[in-house]
Amino acid sequence: MRIISGKKRGMKLLAPGTHETRPITDRAKEALFSVLYKYDIIEGGCVADLFSGTGSMGLESLSRGAKYATFIEQNPKVVAILKRNIEKAAFVKESKVIKANVFKVGAPVTADIEKYDLVFVDPPYVMSTDSKAGSRVAKLLMLLNDQLGPGGLVIVRTHKRSELDERYGKLELIDNRKWGTMGVAIFQLKSEGRTDDG
Repeated sequence: MRIISGKKRGMKLLAPGTHETRPITDRAKEALFSVLYKYDIIEGGCVADLFSGTGSMGLESLSRGAKYATFIEQNPKVVAILKRNIEKAAFVKESKVIKANVFKVGAPVTADIEKYDLVFVDPPYVMSTDSKAGSRVAKLLMLLNDQLGPGGLVIVRTHKRSELDERYGKLELIDNRKWGTMGVAIFQLKSEGRTDDG
């Protein structure tokens, strides 16, 4: 597992010696970032990496020119590895690690960030199987409505058999991909005045 492009291209990431995290493969990560580039949102953007684990997605974004990244992870053992990866990549000044329950805080506003341009949501597969109204995933996506800037993107990684709704508040599904056993849904924050009829 490594950073695959940008300033820190090729840097290997440290990983916990347990099954606490579910790292994305380099091939799938490269495919995802290729899709994201067409939205011109990474370079200079503010990113949140939720259920961040080793920090793979946030660090990849920073390597590719993101301005700032907030990492949210609850497991203290994983947080320790995450901080080491950030230090190894020399992105300490551009990063903030928050040890918290993602379902409660979402992508929290910090002293450095009021709104996010890009949010990665990577819950354990067992938590992503239920995404209907009232589920933890649905409530999280509704929370992110108020934490994203105009036109901001949310990337939700699930098992390929998980099905997400097409809309959560102002978040609208704009792309859906499957790579191996992984499904990726891309949501965009639409303006208040937009209707389902366009």
